[in-house]
Amino acid sequence: MTETSLRDIRWIFVLLAGYFLLQVGVRLATSHSLDLDEAEQVFRSQWLAAGYGPQPPFYNWLQYAVFQFTGVSLAALSVVKNLLLFISYLLYGLTARLILRDKALVAIATLGLLTIPQMVFEMQRDLTHTVAVFFSASIFFYGFIRSLKQPSFASYLIAGVGIGFGLLAKYNFAILPAAALIAALADARLRPRIFDRRLALAAVVALVITLPHLFWLKDNLDFATARTLEKMTASGNASYLMQVAMGASSLALAIISFAGLTVAVFAVVFGRTLRLSLASQSEWTQLLERMMLVFAVGILLLIVFGGAAGIKDRWLVPMLFIVPLYLCLKIEAAGAETERAFRRFMPVVAVIMIGVPATLYGSVASARFTGHYERLNRPYASMLEILRKQAEPAAILAGDSLLAGNLRQDIAGVPVVSVDYPGFKPDLSARRPILLVWLIAHKGENEALPPDMAQWLQANLGVSAPEASVIDVPYFYQRGDDSYRFGYAWVHQPS
Repeated sequence: MTETSLRDIRWIFVLLAGYFLLQVGVRLATSHSLDLDEAEQVFRSQWLAAGYGPQPPFYNWLQYAVFQFTGVSLAALSVVKNLLLFISYLLYGLTARLILRDKALVAIATLGLLTIPQMVFEMQRDLTHTVAVFFSASIFFYGFIRSLKQPSFASYLIAGVGIGFGLLAKYNFAILPAAALIAALADARLRPRIFDRRLALAAVVALVITLPHLFWLKDNLDFATARTLEKMTASGNASYLMQVAMGASSLALAIISFAGLTVAVFAVVFGRTLRLSLASQSEWTQLLERMMLVFAVGILLLIVFGGAAGIKDRWLVPMLFIVPLYLCLKIEAAGAETERAFRRFMPVVAVIMIGVPATLYGSVASARFTGHYERLNRPYASMLEILRKQAEPAAILAGDSLLAGNLRQDIAGVPVVSVDYPGFKPDLSARRPILLVWLIAHKGENEALPPDMAQWLQANLGVSAPEASVIDVPYFYQRGDDSYRFGYAWVHQPS
């Protein structure tokens, strides 16, 4: 890519950099509390492991490394996520510039990612491992397209890094390089790039990156896959035909949910041009069509032979993130005029870039008017501050990982254990006192120590259930005197 080409699209990256900086600021201003995936990262950053459970460890490793330099903080969480997203958009834009000649279409393809709800909203709201999949897919896709168009050791190396990272991000990522390989093999013009000896470099790099986790996976396959398989195959007592029908319909709905808004925006922006361009073809549109087809067939095989009954839209990120680029390639293949469409598209981008951060903030801050509280409204830090005035805990036992992660970010150096995750077992035998904390969803519910926490105490410390207490703490952005109730207890082990 020439320096002139880079100057042509530099403004896109400046705009996106500003947008993701805004997202960091909004997240820090919204709430100090953590959502599910954020709390998981903080909780599991207490130790380094080759595997942690149902999700591969790429994001955990990355966040662990950052925390070693910065300390545990919400700022470090938010910066890591938004930096990964910015790099992903950057690579996507560079990929678009490789195969699109029209500068307006390069901009529309890149910023078109903002029209995918699962990526522009859900990834900001809480997701982490899916962000890692998008990041890895962007690396691989850039290396793959560059290997086809401008083959070099560097391009194959980039593809290999993307595959390695992707397999460490989510297991379903494997379908993307498989689909790309099959799609390229089907084209006689591209086939030599697949049989290039430099492909071995990509394979070796991917293997080296994933090797530590593969050794762990060999001995922990059931632990790593059971939860995901349970989600996918949850069809109740449905018959085989009903399970297949449920799986196929969930796939169709997931595709519509993922790509529907993007197609609708392009239809409004391009009007009749989009409809006419759907019949146009180029070698790149044909390649992406084959990739998407192979990906869909892979999911269908999982439904028919693997018992999958529920496909979630975010699972389609490794493939359908190419939809904006695919639509732009179709439009360019039709030779359509794009300047007017570009002028119509940019106001849509502006609305999204303002509306998404405003919605994320407003969904939490509006609780002071509506009384509807999100997880980010829960006052974990305020609760911990009050309890630490009673005694300084040497360790904390939390009722779940969400609570454990939220407590850990405000009490550095103190081990926080969660009863729902047995993989972290620090030595607590000589530590006293131990603080036990659990959530009480609604006032009036059973406020006694949960049975699973009592069992944990007996099994791990040989201690009977202590006397339970409750504490009510005002919500963040509370309406009136609304408060959230926590249960807690202190365990003082004998000397």
